[in-house]
Formats: sequence, C-alpha cells, structure tokens
Amino acid sequence: MIRVDNVVKTFGGFHAVDGASLEIAQGSITGLIGPNGAGKTTLFNVIAGVLQPTSGKVTMMGEDITGLPPHDLFHKGLLRTFQIAHEFGSMTCRENLMMVPSGQSGETLWNTWFGRKRIADEERALKAKADEVLEFLTIEHLADHPAGAVSGGQKKLLELGRTMMVDAKIVFLDEVGAGVNRTLLYTISDTIKRLNEERGYTFVVIEHDMDFIERLCDPVICMAEGKVLAEGTLAEIKANEQVIEAYLGTGLKNKDKVGA
Repeated sequence: MIRVDNVVKTFGGFHAVDGASLEIAQGSITGLIGPNGAGKTTLFNVIAGVLQPTSGKVTMMGEDITGLPPHDLFHKGLLRTFQIAHEFGSMTCRENLMMVPSGQSGETLWNTWFGRKRIADEERALKAKADEVLEFLTIEHLADHPAGAVSGGQKKLLELGRTMMVDAKIVFLDEVGAGVNRTLLYTISDTIKRLNEERGYTFVVIEHDMDFIERLCDPVICMAEGKVLAEGTLAEIKANEQVIEAYLGTGLKNKDKVGA
C-alpha cells in the first residue's frame, strides 16, 4: 500500500533519515521501533507530507505521493496522529469530530444565506455519525464534555475517532500510548484492532511499549541511525544481532520496553 524507496531527509549536514526503504502492506498493523534518534518520527513526517524529503520516493497504491502536502494526502485517506493530541479544547468531543469532514456547506458564505436547510441536514448527519463513532470508541458518555478536559488516553481515542469521520485508508500513529494508563491503553489497542479487522484500516505504529507492539503489530520494522535495520515478527527482531547492538548490548533481550 505504501512503498518508501531510499528516502533521505537531511537537516544541515545531519541525516535524520538516511536511505530508508520499506513497504507497508494493505490491511496490516505495522510496528516501527528503534532507539532515540533513529529517524522514525522524521520518516513519518516525510510520508505524511509534513516534511519534504531531501531525496527518495514515496508511493501509495502505486501513485507517487512524494512531497504532497498533508491536506492532499488527507483526501487520499492517509492520516497521521501526533504524540501530543491536538484537540480543540473548548469544543465538545462531539464537536471535535463534527469538524473533521471537509467541504461542508456551512463553510461558504453563500450557503449560510441561501442554503440553511442543506446546512441543517448536513449537521444532523454529522452529529449522528459523530455519536456512532463515540459509541464505537466506548466514550459516548463524553460527547458533551469539553475535549480539553478529558484524560490523555481519551484524547488519543478521540484522535482515532477523527480518522473514522473520513473513513481513512491508512493511519500513522506516533506513540499513541504515551502518557496513557494501562487500562485505557488496552482500550486503544482493542480499538485499533477493531478498526483494522472490521473497517479495513491499515496502521503504522511508532511505540516504545513492547507489550503494546507485541499485542498489535506484525510485522515490526526496526530503524537505527536513519536506516531500516531489520523487519520481521517481534520475536525475530528481538533475536536480531544488529538490533541488539543498536539497543546497546543485550538490553533489548532483557527489557520489556525500549526507547522510541
């Protein structure tokens, strides 16, 4: 579904991504791990159009999407979330979801004057869809709560909800478990599984919690120093000598968590 060919991203003389190549299969939940500074988030940002690559190519379903801006990729079904959730804090959780779809009739001055019925019909449909999404996420009780007042884990669920408002094809999740308690982390992982199995979403997940990766991801890709080091199951990654060396000695074998 996504193919990355020899992507390089430099900042001055520093190669944050240094000739990375990988493929993301449609329908997979792929984990992306690696030590701090491995280039994982930078690669995410290049694929998602947040950063322009210095060189290399990114394709989606065979189409060259290299350097396309995020709003164009959004319309193609490629979405990216961030380690820190970006909600509209003073708006309710329901309103946060209702804002996601683009091209709404109420966005034009003409329709606010002459298309009020169309706007009202769209708002009813969006409200119904937002409520359906909140129920799917098991946070329907937060529909009327200000999004800025809910917990960190609930904000992460809300970000997943935004992807459901536009029927995303592939979602890049950057440390979705960061700062989330264990109970909500299980809820998030179950939601990702359900979106994958029931709605056909493809996911790529950066995460430092190896329990979370093991619960969700196959395959797992390990990066180090801007390059792809290894790919396979988590068990194969943990047994890979290059990966062990990248994580400084035998630390990866003896730890449940590794730096991201």
